Amino acid sequence: MSFSEIESEQENLFSHIPVLAQEVVEGLTVQPGGHYLDATVGGGGHSSLILQAAEDVRITALDQDQQAIAAARATLMEYGDRVQFHHTNFADYDPGEQQFDGILTDLGVSSAQFDIGDRGFSFRHTAPLDMRMNQTQSLTAAEVINSWEEVKLANLFFTYGEERLSRQIARRIVQQRPFETTTELAEAIAHAVPPKYRYGRIHPATRTFQALRIAVNRELEVLETFLQKAPHWLKPGGRIVIISFHSLEDRIVKHALKGSELLKVITKKPIEATEKEIRQNGRARSAKLRVAVRSPLE
Repeated sequence: MSFSEIESEQENLFSHIPVLAQEVVEGLTVQPGGHYLDATVGGGGHSSLILQAAEDVRITALDQDQQAIAAARATLMEYGDRVQFHHTNFADYDPGEQQFDGILTDLGVSSAQFDIGDRGFSFRHTAPLDMRMNQTQSLTAAEVINSWEEVKLANLFFTYGEERLSRQIARRIVQQRPFETTTELAEAIAHAVPPKYRYGRIHPATRTFQALRIAVNRELEVLETFLQKAPHWLKPGGRIVIISFHSLEDRIVKHALKGSELLKVITKKPIEATEKEIRQNGRARSAKLRVAVRSPLE
């Protein structure tokens, strides 16, 4: 397979059904001529809907994943210079004096990142222990697994993965390391837990892999930084819409929106997917959407 064919295949993988699509457009109250920031553009699904929602809409699209940027460029090609792309983490973005009519952030890991085997996010594929969203950074999952102390690993798995068996798992990892691949690590984790947990509803390595991904990408830290900055990027009356996928993220989002002096929370409780959407797109099952509006200037 040629490089261009591989690139095309990866772009197709990043194409996915955007979760809570109608709720996002309604939450942003997309207006003709509006300028919106998609802080996690992914495959471009949500941005496409925003651009279609009203005339002359513009998008500034961010993503720290270069493969996602490439996929979004292909998806949104027809909109030309109405879309501007930036390869950056949303916490590092600096819009200067620019303010937006709305900001969207979808905090979920795309299915493409799990499906592209060599990224190392999933134990369904044998791959190097990588897990970097931004592949220019140095820290990988392999470094965490193979060099961190047992207590630090156990705390990581418990805090970020909410893994009750974190100590047993960390002990087994330290005993058996070094690990090179995702499947080697998943196998060790499976044998670190009692037999009754090996064949449950989810694979016993699921929470540990989540914790590793969060740590490698500093996901909660950068989310907190973004939530401090983003309200200042909104025009008065502009809205911020955030979709989270697990309780740690949602808790941070909830308190940050509520605690901001610039924002008024619109959603007292998070908006969740309907049963119909969940049947059509299982990824929507754990999605929680919160909306806030920047208060008018006095």
